[in-house]
Amino acid sequence: MTALVVPDRAWFTRDVHVVAYDLLGALLTRRTSQGAVTLRITEVEAYAGPADPGSHAFRGETARNRTMFGEPGRVYVYRHLGLHHCMNVVCSPPGEASAVLLRAGEVVEGVDLARARRAAAGVTRADVDLARGPARLTVALAVDRDDDGTDVTDPEGALVLRVPAEARDDRRVATGPRVGVSGDGGRADLFPWRAWLDGDPTVSAYRAAGPRRRRR
Repeated sequence: MTALVVPDRAWFTRDVHVVAYDLLGALLTRRTSQGAVTLRITEVEAYAGPADPGSHAFRGETARNRTMFGEPGRVYVYRHLGLHHCMNVVCSPPGEASAVLLRAGEVVEGVDLARARRAAAGVTRADVDLARGPARLTVALAVDRDDDGTDVTDPEGALVLRVPAEARDDRRVATGPRVGVSGDGGRADLFPWRAWLDGDPTVSAYRAAGPRRRRR
């Protein structure tokens, strides 16, 4: 079995696309008083800050997106359309506001707890759907706006990321347009910045942007 390590902050200070690719297959553990849930990340989207028309940071820093402009290795959590939460991992040097949205994962530990959380929030048909999509993922992990800014490089923290100690080349990674992003930021020819483990059943379905969708 490949040894896993908690990456240091420098690991996140790399280009957003490199971090996004390396997050695929990594494990994210959430600890609460109820217990721990761990998922294997299977789908991500890269957002490149002020240079990216699909990013929340495109028009600059605000109270809402301030975490994106800060220290890499922390999570940026926001409420999407007032309905559900989405979680991103901040990367690149401070000020660049790059982040990787965690779109989907496979729950590998704490399945019963994740299932109970999802059942309380809505219908759960199968375990493969527990974290299939960014809203389901945060529900399964019990992540909300109170977790904004949490450090995933702290081995004893509430959210801890673990990655392989050595680089891998055994994954089949597919790429395509980001989900639900309107305007140029959603164009497949300009921003094919969604990446996923090809063939994994926990990867979410692609949906094009509808009218008046807000930027991430």
